[in-house]
Amino acid sequence: MKYVIPALVLAAGMTVAFAQRTPPTPAEMAQHEVERYTDRLSLTSDQQQQATTIFTAAAASEASLHEQQRAAHEALKTAITSGDTAAITAQAATLGQIETEMTTSHALAAAKFYKLLTADQQTKFARSLDRPMGRGPGGPGGPGGPEPE
Repeated sequence: MKYVIPALVLAAGMTVAFAQRTPPTPAEMAQHEVERYTDRLSLTSDQQQQATTIFTAAAASEASLHEQQRAAHEALKTAITSGDTAAITAQAATLGQIETEMTTSHALAAAKFYKLLTADQQTKFARSLDRPMGRGPGGPGGPGGPEPE
């Protein structure tokens, strides 16, 4: 019994911590990406500045798409529970289109970034393109994420 109360307090605290967590802003996501590429590719300060602009714009675009994706998933859930096959098909198509737009946004940003790299940096960056562009949980090397370099 003496362990039950601390466990409940810990669980309650974790619930509050998870409930209060806010997603990163597009600027924070871009900064993280620039830091990662700075470590891997030894970016100059000018390259970092340009990359920040590129990745912030992409992250802002993708944030809007994430909101659309969240709404489409909710609509799909409703369609499933109501057995509305036409709505299921429509929401599945919507989700596919959103995924296409997200992949396109990410790839266009990568292409802009690639152009500002030196030949040596481009070679290193191109090697990372041989792996899936997944952004899974756990980051590089995690399940669904790109392999670490």
